[in-house]
This record gives sequence, C-alpha cells and structure tokens, in this order.
Amino acid sequence: MTKPIVLFDLDDTILDFHKAESIAIAKTFVELGIEPTEEIIRLYSRINACQWKRLETGEINREQVLVGRFEILFKELGLDLSSRQAKALYENFLSQGHYFIPGAEELLKKLQGECRLFICSNGTAVVQAGRLKSAGISPFFEEIFISEEIGCNKPDPEFFRRCFERIPDFDRERCIIIGDSLSSDILGGVNAGIKTCWFNPKHKEGEGYAVPDYEIGELEQVPDLLRKIFW
Repeated sequence: MTKPIVLFDLDDTILDFHKAESIAIAKTFVELGIEPTEEIIRLYSRINACQWKRLETGEINREQVLVGRFEILFKELGLDLSSRQAKALYENFLSQGHYFIPGAEELLKKLQGECRLFICSNGTAVVQAGRLKSAGISPFFEEIFISEEIGCNKPDPEFFRRCFERIPDFDRERCIIIGDSLSSDILGGVNAGIKTCWFNPKHKEGEGYAVPDYEIGELEQVPDLLRKIFW
C-alpha cells in the first residue's frame, strides 16, 4: 500500500500567521510613524482578510492585494503615506521568525516516514521562504508549493492540477488536504477531487464555501484520522 499524500496549508495550520501578522504590522506602523493601537491593527486585519478573499475569487491580482490593503488603510485613516514602502517594510518584518500552531512541530515528526508531506500555500514567496527557514521544517516536506511561484492561487483547480503534476506517482484516492480555510483549502480540495480536512480550532460555523470530509479542532487528531482514512 502506498503512503498517503498529505497536503498541508501553512498559515494558521502549521505556522501561526495571525500572531506573526500582528507583530509585523505593529513594527511596520512604528517605522512609518503610526501608533500601532489595537483598533488600527484590527482595521488592517479586516481589510487584509477582505482583499485575500477577493484574490481567491479572482476579482483582483496578488499585487493589488499586497499594495492595495495599505492604500485602503491609509485612505481610511486619512494618512498620506507610501503603500509600496509599507508593503516592503511589512514583508521584511513578516519574513523574520516564526510561531508554531500548538502541536504542529510534533505532528510533522510523527508523520515523517509514514506519509508523503507537501505544503500548499497562497502566501507570498519571499515571506514564506523566510518563515520556513526560520522554522526549520522544510526537510519534512517533499516539495513546497507557493501560489506566487505556481502561477495561480487556491482554490483554483489549476493550482492543484499544477501541484499534482509535480508529485511523482500521484494518486488522487490517497491524497488529502488539511487547512484552516474553507474558501481556500477546503473548496480547492473539493474542486480538485481529493479528500479534505478542515482544521477548525476555534470551532467556527461553516461559511457555506464548501463542506469538508473531515473536521478537527487540534492537530493531535491528525495521525488517528489518517490511520482511519488510509489504513
């Protein structure tokens, strides 16, 4: 029996993106002379999440997300600042260091050798490269698929088709994607015809994007789930 192929999302599945984001954006604001209040950070996060959702649906491109989120923020705050400078500062700060989701590092050690592990991320290539290097987890994965390098984004079926082409001896029936986003990871997996597992530690209600095959609240549940599915 062949080893199962496990596609992991990176942000908020393996690495804690929200924590990294709040620290990086606060440093960016300080550099730009803005007091990083909780209110301003929450406003940025709302704008950022909205822009990434628009990218997933194909309304805007990646550059419009990365620069546009700051343009919108500065307009709402009434500030005359460079959005491109803000983008460069933020990406530099975000690429430094890492924070694991609880249980993530232990999970990868458990799965190594039992499963074929891959990353599928919509993140920015230079940022993800820095975070992965800091975390030291790249050796756990056969390959790391970043949408900016692949040429399209989750949940686009083309993203998954291009990933599958690069996985030797790919078997759709022996593949599952595990991620925290219904609109990106789960919808993408459904459209690609593979099994899906929603990592939902905050026990959110489904948002109607797609129905996952499985749902977990802790990464510690993954090994037992995989054994149940594939062995």
